[in-house]
Amino acid sequence: MLSMTGYGRGEYKEGGIELSVEIKTVNNRYLDASVKAPRIFAAYEEVIRARLREKLTRGHADVFVNLTDKRERAVQLSLDEGAAAAYIAAARRLSELAPDVQFDLTASALLRLPDVVVRDEGRAADEGLISALEGALSSALDSLNAMRLKEGEKLRADMLSRMDRIERLVKEISLRAPAVAEDYRARLREKIERYLGGVACDEGKLLTEVALFSDRANIDEELTRLRSHIEQFRDICRAGVVGRKLDFLVQEFNRETNTICSKSNDIVITRCGLELKNEIEKIREQVQNVE
Repeated sequence: MLSMTGYGRGEYKEGGIELSVEIKTVNNRYLDASVKAPRIFAAYEEVIRARLREKLTRGHADVFVNLTDKRERAVQLSLDEGAAAAYIAAARRLSELAPDVQFDLTASALLRLPDVVVRDEGRAADEGLISALEGALSSALDSLNAMRLKEGEKLRADMLSRMDRIERLVKEISLRAPAVAEDYRARLREKIERYLGGVACDEGKLLTEVALFSDRANIDEELTRLRSHIEQFRDICRAGVVGRKLDFLVQEFNRETNTICSKSNDIVITRCGLELKNEIEKIREQVQNVE
């Protein structure tokens, strides 16, 4: 079992290249990724997303790539002709508006103005950078999944302990259920005789009413399905990617428990049903973090 929440970091330091990849994941219904990397890796973002899809099936992942390239490389500069022309036009217009102001804009002064000279960072990543990225990304994903697995084991242990509690509550309800009809008959007999002033009630009509009540309050099917759900839950927890299956199964737990509470007409069963709903809700919250 894997948690959708985790963090992984990978580094590459060799030959003047210092590159790190950090991945943070949180729960999400579907797989969603945000990649923040230097422009030099712009063409490689889809490859990063593909590697994520190999390791993740659900969750939101934030990927951060940091690069320091200390290798000796020729600096590439380019002139933003539009920005330069705008500065020249503004200076010329200023001299026209104020004749006392000398038009003294020189090429060297123009080069020092913001955005006129642009350092070219848009070059494609070379083989060395791509190799560094792949190595750091692979290391980050391994680190991430190790943390997700560790967190997933904690989630599994917590949910299984709550499932033990649910099983005990289901047994308690099963033991109580047969006595509900008998208690109803006793209360109904007492109520009728009190209203009739001590006159004996019609036993046949009493039994008919009790039979109808027993049919309405019967929860044998719901209890059988809950026992089946408990077994399925434990079986599913032994697998790896189980979040969607568990999410569906928790909905079934809730459905059966709601039916039991609506049918019970018994304070003991109602109390157990409410405790069941509490445990199921806690499991549901945990399932939201399971991949």
